[in-house]
Amino acid sequence: MFVSLIGTWIQTVAQSWLVFQLTKSAYLLGVVGFLGAFPIFLFCLFGGVIADRMNKRNILLCTQTLFMCLAFVLAVLTQFKIITPAQIMVIAVLNGIVMAFDAPSRHAMVVDLVGKQQLLNAVALNSVAFNSSRVLGPVLAGIFAATIGMSGCFYVNGISFLAAIFALLLIRLNHHNKNHNDKSALRDAKAGLALIKKNPLILSLLLMVAVTSLFGISYMILMPVFAQRVLGVGIKGLGYLMSAAGIGALCAGLTLARLGDFKFRGRLLLASSLLFSIALILFSLSKIYIISLVILLAMGGFGVMATAIINTLLQSMVEDEFRGRVMSIFMITFAGVMPFGNLLAGIISQAWGVSVAVLLSGIICFCSFIIINLRVPNLRKL
Repeated sequence: MFVSLIGTWIQTVAQSWLVFQLTKSAYLLGVVGFLGAFPIFLFCLFGGVIADRMNKRNILLCTQTLFMCLAFVLAVLTQFKIITPAQIMVIAVLNGIVMAFDAPSRHAMVVDLVGKQQLLNAVALNSVAFNSSRVLGPVLAGIFAATIGMSGCFYVNGISFLAAIFALLLIRLNHHNKNHNDKSALRDAKAGLALIKKNPLILSLLLMVAVTSLFGISYMILMPVFAQRVLGVGIKGLGYLMSAAGIGALCAGLTLARLGDFKFRGRLLLASSLLFSIALILFSLSKIYIISLVILLAMGGFGVMATAIINTLLQSMVEDEFRGRVMSIFMITFAGVMPFGNLLAGIISQAWGVSVAVLLSGIICFCSFIIINLRVPNLRKL
């Protein structure tokens, strides 16, 4: 997945640059990003139903192959200079639909591979892979775009999926968690939602993810404005700001992987969530570049730590037959809600400025986490 994720980041950066070259519109950049994520909000729950019913490995082989094909289609259209913004939007939607079925199986299969005792280690290492690729991918995208062109970046992404496909072909699992029943997919989806609704711990964990995605993570899309208008460091400084958050996240993932299955995960979750909120507030107030870098290191670290712990707790708390559906809701609250948060951050920034937008986000996150933990005190005992 590490190799594949690097390819995905290469394509993400190159695709954004291509859209901007074709349209000269920052608005359409946002539209493409929204279209790529919105299908997760719509279809991810049914992706979880399928994950609970079928062989997760085979699902992932199909989705990774489809991702590869879509990357090659984008590469060919770009190479022959027949690519249009509309075509990019269609491919973005198709990638989002595939992701809606890929993510639940990919997350739910981790416990089948390593067991519950080593689950936090595995989730943390997955965060390490994601955040390492987040640091390396954009750098490689710039190098490849300058040497082999935009189409070359998309070809590289297509080829990178072979690493994940090859790894999946080597995996053998006992598929004891396949859910054989005569219920419709809709009834299975409702059963998954009912399970979450009646379990206050699961519901609270998912609410924390939703709050973070809706208000907390949106600071990333505002980073160019901070670099240019608030800190005055330009595009070079922007690269360091983005890397700082990634390095902090990488360090946090390695720390969690080292800790493994430790006690008091609920307390660490509360502490990291609140510290993430405080870091958001401090970043919004900072006008000094070096201080902002340090804050972003902390922000990236505490954010990943909280998300990884929630991911682990959710998978540990649910039975095998519901794991795919619960992880699909996790993905909806994490990735599916994010486009709405980005849109909200853009509206507030346009009206009152980026510093106010991030300040409000930090305050809302802090207050929300306090309220959730006061209402569900058992979270701290997990």
